[in-house]
This record gives sequence, C-alpha cells and structure tokens, in this order.
Amino acid sequence: MVFRRCRQLLRDGDAAMDVTQDVFVQLLRRRESLSEQYPSSLLYRIATNLSLNRIRDRARDPDLPGDELLDRVARHEDRDAPLLLQRLFGRHPESTRTMAVLHYVDGMTLEQVARECGLSVSGVRKRLRGLRGTLKAMEVL
Repeated sequence: MVFRRCRQLLRDGDAAMDVTQDVFVQLLRRRESLSEQYPSSLLYRIATNLSLNRIRDRARDPDLPGDELLDRVARHEDRDAPLLLQRLFGRHPESTRTMAVLHYVDGMTLEQVARECGLSVSGVRKRLRGLRGTLKAMEVL
C-alpha cells in the first residue's frame, strides 16, 4: 500500500522504493508518540507527505543541463587536467571556483552553497550556468 502510493505520486519505481523505506524509518523514529488507531491512514499520510517533499525537492534542485559535462571533467584523469581547469577557472572569479567545488565535488545543494558563499541561490545558479557555458565553449572531452 505504501509503495503503491509513493509510486503513484512519484512516477518512478526507484524513488518510490526510497521513499517507502523513509516512511518506515519515520514510523520507527516516532513509535512512542504514535497512536495505534487507524495505522493504514497514518502510513498513507506519511507516504503522501514524504512523496510530496521529494517532488518539491526535485523541482527545487533539478539536474541542470551541462552538469554531466562538469561531472566528467571533475572525474577526468589526465595529466592535462590541471591546465584544463586553469583555463576554465581563469575566466571566472575565484568565488565561482569555490561554488563549483562545493556543489559538484562536495555535493552541497544550491541553497547550502549560497549560504556558505553569502549569495542568493539565483546568484549561485547564474555563476554555475556561466561556468557550464564556458566549458561548453571550450568543447572539451
């Protein structure tokens, strides 16, 4: 029942499986404060809320076009990689390099990067978009 609800909302079996597991984790965390009355309604409500949260998070931080290219550059093992990175980052402010490392290497969300760098989320997004544009113009990999 929980998995069906998650899959119905998320339209993705893998994401639905993850959220289904999260439902039962939430249930275990709050087991002392739960009432035994209407357990199926409780599971359904938790599944719905967590699925909607996942949809909202996905909409807030979509994979941006060009991310896979930056990811390949970050993982590319080549002796010329330092030169490539120097050419790429030489065209942007030092703070953009910091944002790129925080987001693409450390895996921080745009919101976390914005807080860390003292910019708005749209400012961070704009800087990373410029970096992706430079990378595409360089036509590497």
